[in-house]
Amino acid sequence: MRDLTTTWVGYASIICFCMAYSLVIFEEKIHMRKSKPVILIGCFMWALIGLYESQHGGGGHAHHFVKELIGEIGELFFFLLVAMTYINTLDERNVFKALRVWLLKKGFGFKKLFWATGGITFVLSPIADNLTSALLMSTVALAVSNGNGRFIVPAFVNIVVAANAGGAWSPFGDITTLMVWTSGKVPTMDFSYLLLPSVVNWIIPAVFLYMAVPDEHPKAEKEEIELKPGARVIIGLGIFTVATAVSFHQFLHLPPFLGMMFGLGLLMIMGWYLKRWGEQKPFKKLGISEKHRSGTRFNIFTKVEGVEFDTLLFFFGVLTAVGALQYIGYLALASENMYGTLGPTTSNIIIGVLSAIVDNIPVMYAVLKMSPEMGLDQWLLITLTCGVGGSLLSVGSAAGVAVMGVDRKYYTFMSHLKWAPAIALGYIASIGCWYLVTPH
Repeated sequence: MRDLTTTWVGYASIICFCMAYSLVIFEEKIHMRKSKPVILIGCFMWALIGLYESQHGGGGHAHHFVKELIGEIGELFFFLLVAMTYINTLDERNVFKALRVWLLKKGFGFKKLFWATGGITFVLSPIADNLTSALLMSTVALAVSNGNGRFIVPAFVNIVVAANAGGAWSPFGDITTLMVWTSGKVPTMDFSYLLLPSVVNWIIPAVFLYMAVPDEHPKAEKEEIELKPGARVIIGLGIFTVATAVSFHQFLHLPPFLGMMFGLGLLMIMGWYLKRWGEQKPFKKLGISEKHRSGTRFNIFTKVEGVEFDTLLFFFGVLTAVGALQYIGYLALASENMYGTLGPTTSNIIIGVLSAIVDNIPVMYAVLKMSPEMGLDQWLLITLTCGVGGSLLSVGSAAGVAVMGVDRKYYTFMSHLKWAPAIALGYIASIGCWYLVTPH
């Protein structure tokens, strides 16, 4: 790592990064997937660094840095690949559809459905991650809404806040918490300090949102959904895989992605079993012959194909670009000016608010690369603020952006912004709670 901040390569790189991020911000307007500009610019920034060093006799330094960088990216990439594959498989086995029908059959009114969808999102996001949980539960909320905008808006805002809050206290609840965990800044069990602040962060806005929910009942659901063969076993394998990843990290001192890949291997063997024998009994009961059954067989590789590769490749591009800024020396400069001047608490709170405007992934990665001298309490604070700060705006988190795609008629940037004061109150209260529960 060198100080190239005042050279032409430093200026060119920061301009390139800002250009790429501008295209990411306007993704919805220009209809260009966010992964495309960041991958291009991330690699181009390193090409500029290589060109500069070859001209100044510094060849080889960047090569070693990039080899370490790709190791960090690879760990997180494979971890997320397995998590997404499991979610896709559970979805294909009708697990989430069955949950939706179960909720509808309960005959809840809108006020009970508001708490049910928010509560399930909060409980699900620490395991299934905030993006997936928000997407699933907003689909459920839309299905039970009967097109009632007065229910959709508060329910969707509640789901986004619950997803981000629930994900903030788990090592795998968000990409940012995953990065903090794998970097070793916060031990596995110490994430539990953030449980109470996360609950506070969700409940306070939810109380205000609840007042706006109409006291009406949607139509009852008569649809029947059966779990496909192997669904319950795959749920068990998913839980076992998460436990294995934690065990690899906690007890074997190995990267968690190895435990996740072990779980993927188990899922692939389960897929082979389902393809060969597991689906025979149900089809025989239905009187479907072997010949007509062949087209419906389970195939694990179609689940891998269904992974959101735009998100994974965006992740690669952003981390590559931020790594280049670190190598040039901009992150050390930012750390010195921010943490050295304002102190860690103020800096971490500001960074949390900033994550509502700029995606929290590069923000958190930048902080990790700055690696300011902070105790466990401050690393817990930045984990909390970066995780829940994005709830302030609908575009401030992956969960919010995904939910905006579920219903474009009622849930918009402005309809979410209307509730920003209540969300901000939850943000401030969660920081106060953090101060009370974490060891200083």
